[in-house]
Amino acid sequence: MTAQRPATIDDYIRAAPREGQPHLRRLYALLKSVAPDAEEAIKWGTPFFVEPRFLFAFSAHKAHLNFTPTAAGLEPFSKELETHKTTKGMLQIRYDEPLPEALIRKMAEHRVRTVREREDDAFW
Repeated sequence: MTAQRPATIDDYIRAAPREGQPHLRRLYALLKSVAPDAEEAIKWGTPFFVEPRFLFAFSAHKAHLNFTPTAAGLEPFSKELETHKTTKGMLQIRYDEPLPEALIRKMAEHRVRTVREREDDAFW
């Protein structure tokens, strides 16, 4: 990433490693289609979607990206995620691997439904 902090998600993607930009653009378009009314913001240097609570985020790294739908957003998909690298709340996708768009869409849609149904839900 460049030294100047990006102001928008498009700026963030342009500043990301070149080999990751196609994945990041597809992921951004996918998340935007799932949550078209969500606020888009750069918080703590990372793209966030908020409606009004945190929905999901993503981040660019040297050789991979992280999609962050929270631990609660990953848990229902644990079987489908067995072949993917995950952490407590993130799905990691290497730039040299295909973006699992259908799986990400299902997780993002689930997260949006969950947040809308549980307005008393905590930030995460």
